Amino acid sequence: MERKRLQLLEEEDKQKKKIARMGFNASSLLQRSKLGFLNNTSYCRLAHELRVSCMQRKKVQIHSSDPSALANDRFNLILADTNSDRLFTVNDVRVGGSKYGIISLCGLKIPTLRVHMHENLYFTKRKVNSVCWASLNHLDSHVLLCLLGIAETPGCATLLPASLFINSHSGDRPGMLCSFRIPGAWSCAWSLNVQANNSFSTGLSRWVLVTNVVTGHRLSFGTSSDVLAQQFAVTAPLLFNGCRSGEIFAIDLRCRNQGNGWKATRLFHDSAVTSVQILREEQCLMASDMAGTIKLWDLRTAKCIRQYEGHVNEYAHLPLHVHEEEGIVVAVGQDCYTRIWSLHDAQLLRTIPSPHPTSRSSIPSVAFSSRLGGSQGASGLLMAVQQDLYCFSYS
Repeated sequence: MERKRLQLLEEEDKQKKKIARMGFNASSLLQRSKLGFLNNTSYCRLAHELRVSCMQRKKVQIHSSDPSALANDRFNLILADTNSDRLFTVNDVRVGGSKYGIISLCGLKIPTLRVHMHENLYFTKRKVNSVCWASLNHLDSHVLLCLLGIAETPGCATLLPASLFINSHSGDRPGMLCSFRIPGAWSCAWSLNVQANNSFSTGLSRWVLVTNVVTGHRLSFGTSSDVLAQQFAVTAPLLFNGCRSGEIFAIDLRCRNQGNGWKATRLFHDSAVTSVQILREEQCLMASDMAGTIKLWDLRTAKCIRQYEGHVNEYAHLPLHVHEEEGIVVAVGQDCYTRIWSLHDAQLLRTIPSPHPTSRSSIPSVAFSSRLGGSQGASGLLMAVQQDLYCFSYS
């Protein structure tokens, strides 16, 4: 496996890119468009695929007020905000525990790739089980973290103001973190749905808990399995949940109790579901599981309409990234390879080896956007692994 990884890295360094589709290059694409064989939508989608196939790896320079920490602290995860101009980071500290930071991507411009890490004094010995951005004061004003309990300290869900790290929004004032005692949360999701305004959900062992952070009011729903993945729909009044049992179900947020009728949709995988992603029009849902299966489901018929082959997972809680604008799906496998598929036909477009040797503790964390750093930023994939950050930018 290590020999294969080194061989793929050498091929990438020599720019021997493997184009996923036969006869698929820029000139043929443009020619087919001029001849009328491709409509505008198909042309844009295939152009994105071609650029993904040709992304080149470059190391990003990270500046920080504590350079020694950058050399010692290992990236655990990165999570881009909605506009892709900030990354929330969880870093494992050598002495044990985790600390948080926010990387500003404003300087992520080709050819110079420089970013700044904004750190804070917050440090925890507890494992971070789940993270999402939360829009309490404005879009992505906070970060929601689910922390496991340790010793006599119970588990909790913590709302961390982004202004504690970096003031990127006019009128922001440094806020206080707010914690909710929620033991054993496996997953979390923030709601942008009017049926659950100012609320977040946590997936627990055999429970789903929806909490209003302003009023403190809670709704609880009993389940038959641990809830490992969650996402709120924005238009439909639904909260989707993926379970260890392989079941995916939606909670109708208009039901204010655990009586009959709150399960609106039910889908089934053969293994524990680790990620659920609702597509923009909310007619389809994509899910991945611990058997390495990635499926696209039609929510209207409750049937699988597409399956994406090649993902590797046996037991890890791995995320799934869906980017409808670019028409791609991104997932990092337990084998530390990052794979990119076409959303529209499940074609595997790119397999990217990790720049570091494969190990259980070195699974890369990634973020993809056509606007990394905002509207004027670089386009491509960010990969955090060990102490390093890489940008796979469009050529």
